[in-house]
Amino acid sequence: MSLEQSDVDKIAHLARLEIAAEDGPEVARNLSKILDLVAQMDAVDTSGVAPMAHPLEMGQRLRADEVTESDQREHFQAIAPQTENVLYLVPRVI
Repeated sequence: MSLEQSDVDKIAHLARLEIAAEDGPEVARNLSKILDLVAQMDAVDTSGVAPMAHPLEMGQRLRADEVTESDQREHFQAIAPQTENVLYLVPRVI
């Protein structure tokens, strides 16, 4: 697929990019190459290929779901400026 300068200008406008006039032909060539590659990949028959969530066939290593910190609510409530019924009281903002 070959892009014209008007196509590049329109894409640049939509992407809010400023492309210098002397860079226009090179950008058009590069974008055309990208679109050609996408068209080539689109032509490949992938009907028998199962979708993958990740390119590597390995599972996620997970750590054991264990409590690693102790409950320090009483300590933090004791040093808070104001609390009531185990809630922190803060000044009204609005």
